[in-house]
Amino acid sequence: MPSRDNDHTGARIREQRRLARLTQRQLAERLPYSYSYLNQVECGARPATTAFVAACARALTIDVTVLTGQPYVTELQRDRLAELVRPIRESLDLYDLGPNPDLTPRPVQQLIAGADRLCAEVRATRLRRAARDLPALIAELTHAAWSTPSTELWRALASAYRTAHDISVKLGYYDLSTVALDRMDWAAHRASDPYLAAVRQYMRALVYFREGEYRIGQRLIAAGHDVIARNDPSREALAVAGQLHLGGAVIAARVGRHSSVEQHIAEADRIAEHIGDASDVHWLSFGPANVALHKISAAVEMCQYDEALKQARGIELPSPLPTSRRAHFLIERARAEMETGHTEAALKSLVEARRLAPEQTRYHPAARETITGLVHQSRRTPETLNHMAAWVGL
Repeated sequence: MPSRDNDHTGARIREQRRLARLTQRQLAERLPYSYSYLNQVECGARPATTAFVAACARALTIDVTVLTGQPYVTELQRDRLAELVRPIRESLDLYDLGPNPDLTPRPVQQLIAGADRLCAEVRATRLRRAARDLPALIAELTHAAWSTPSTELWRALASAYRTAHDISVKLGYYDLSTVALDRMDWAAHRASDPYLAAVRQYMRALVYFREGEYRIGQRLIAAGHDVIARNDPSREALAVAGQLHLGGAVIAARVGRHSSVEQHIAEADRIAEHIGDASDVHWLSFGPANVALHKISAAVEMCQYDEALKQARGIELPSPLPTSRRAHFLIERARAEMETGHTEAALKSLVEARRLAPEQTRYHPAARETITGLVHQSRRTPETLNHMAAWVGL
């Protein structure tokens, strides 16, 4: 059975608490959680929820990734993922340098198609392949957009920056994801595309959501809606508005505002019924299936695990749903199964998530915390669970 004495989220919380010269009771007084819960997490008796980790990070005035251990340096060194991330970081710094005289880019339509292909790669959770190809594409698009500016090229560059954000988040490089979102906004303005700007506000809101800054997240969701309201209604506008409502629902769930959750979900539901599947709009996967998945997410955030599991068991995922969304659903289902005592089912869900999206699952904080919880709950650790724990580096 893997040793978890010093390499789990609770141990990192304990270390940071001691560095801040706080007792457990003093830290608990700064949290919306009990002393008992903090004690159990620190000693590894309970897995830390994402909400709890965010609350501790805020109370200790440190970044969430310090507590989650991201970007999981040991695994990244072993898998050489850091070598993939560095060129992405460098490509994001090209944005204001103008055309590159030493570069001969591909034809415009090939570049635009390349941006769409990389977005599809990330949706299919082929992260390494996308990460390898992305820097060159960003360099070519940057050169082409400066040389022969057009709305199409600026949009494609914004799409490439969005892909950089997605890869960075999935691998735990949140500092880089923030830079990518700034570049996305820069390109969206040059494309004169208000809906891209609204999408960027949605994604910024999720960044603050992860950090536990819920008020800022709510303000960003509202700012996104303001952008939509200033423009003529269209299918594109409705899809972006619907996704903003889904983001608002999850943030409201994290802070326990049930009525706000219901309002956001109801609005998203209404829009989804009106426009149907709109997964082709700005890489958002918005539609009836995504609304149903966010209902489950909201229930998990509110620790309504019985309700989340009930909904998860009743859902039928459509075949076109991106692999990344399927894997995320399985990880959340596993959490609900573990919390309701269905440990074998939870392990099965995680194994399926690994089969579908190994890279996403391996570096997903919720998956790692659920595996930690299953290891603790098992009197005799099943061989499959041992393999999973070793695979994520616990």
